[in-house]
Parts: sequence; structure tokens; C-alpha cells
Amino acid sequence: MKFGIVTFPGSNCDYDTFQAVVETLEEDAVMLWHKDHDLQGSDVVILPGGFSYGDYLRPGAIARFSPIMREVVQHADRGGPVIGICNGFQIACEAGLLPGALLRNESLKFVCAPIHLTVESSDTLFTSRYERGQQIVLPIAHGDGRYSADEETLDRLEGEGQVVFRYAPSALEAVEAYNPNGSMRDIAGIVNGAGNVLGLMPHPERAVDVLLGSADGLPLFESILQRVAV
Repeated sequence: MKFGIVTFPGSNCDYDTFQAVVETLEEDAVMLWHKDHDLQGSDVVILPGGFSYGDYLRPGAIARFSPIMREVVQHADRGGPVIGICNGFQIACEAGLLPGALLRNESLKFVCAPIHLTVESSDTLFTSRYERGQQIVLPIAHGDGRYSADEETLDRLEGEGQVVFRYAPSALEAVEAYNPNGSMRDIAGIVNGAGNVLGLMPHPERAVDVLLGSADGLPLFESILQRVAV
């Protein structure tokens, strides 16, 4: 099974993702440059975190026009799995792969911290190795992570089970403190209607080993292997 990891100018989590796939999962991975027109046989495409094109205009707004994104969109349209992590989530929304938008954090501050999440669905190809309602910890690092959409879209996401991860308070946090960016309905990650595109602000690739502080991101990658690998 091969993972394709896209590198845009300003990406800074592409090698974290590469190492998670190659060293932890022991699967094949290839780096895809933003000017490429070929996914090189990738079964799964990952849009990693970072600051593509310096976040000019707004995060992801320029990256969506990169040549490689034409291939990524076609891959998704064929049912191929795509994961957008942090900046990748922003790019996926800008490219129309996912609904809604990621706006400036409500605090207007960049937030970097381990965050508690609730797994809202274990029925997707990205979450089958989790239990519904499971509490996990993943790190975040973003200044534009406030998920926003109109009420009709939010209701549809909720009703159709497309909300996959939600920010949740830990035992030591005040209820008003657990949502790090002010995301509507505490949404941290969603899938598209077909269930093959995932976008999330937390970084599962930085949580694949207890030495990193958490291994709670590993089941996400294992879920993909379980459902996609032949």
C-alpha cells in the first residue's frame, strides 16, 4: 500500500507524516511535489500541515490551485482516500473536497498544545480502529482552526454522521476552555458525504508513539490499512 504525501511551499509536517507511514506503519510512501501531475500510484493521499504558500490571502487559498490538486480531486472523485491534516484540512475545504471553512482562532492567537477529543464515529474508513465515544489526545498547532459553516450545513454534517472528531474537556479543564479555537459545535474533524475524504485540525502523525506523548493517532492510520489494503 502506498501513501502519497503532498509537499507545498511552506509545508512543514510532510516529513512527520512520511516518518509515521514509513517508520511506524512500515508502509510505502512517496513525496508528491505541488507542481506534479502524477500521484505515482498512491492509494492514499495526505495533504499535510504547515503554511502552504505562506498562508497568503488565507490558509489553503493558493494551494488549492496547485497542479497536484487536480489529481488529488480526481483521486477523491474516484473514491480514493484523502486526508487533510491542519493546513491540509484548510486546503481540502478551499478545494471543495469538504464543506465549510477554517477561520482565525477565536482568541486570535496561535495555539500549540495536546488536546482532548471525542471520537464521534467509528464507522468511517479512518476511524474503524477507534470506539465511538472514545476519548483520545492529539496535538494541535494552528492559528486558523475555527471550523465554520452555515447552520444548514452543520445540521447535515451532524445528521449524516460526518462529524468524526469533536473537541472535548478533560477532567482538569473548565468546560469553556476545552475548545482551542472556537470551532462551531466543537468540530475538530469531518468526512465528506462519500466518507473517503477526512479533514481534521489535530495532528495524528505526531501521535503515533508513546514517546511522542501519545499514540492515539496510530489507530487512524491502522484503520486505513484495515479498510484499504488488499
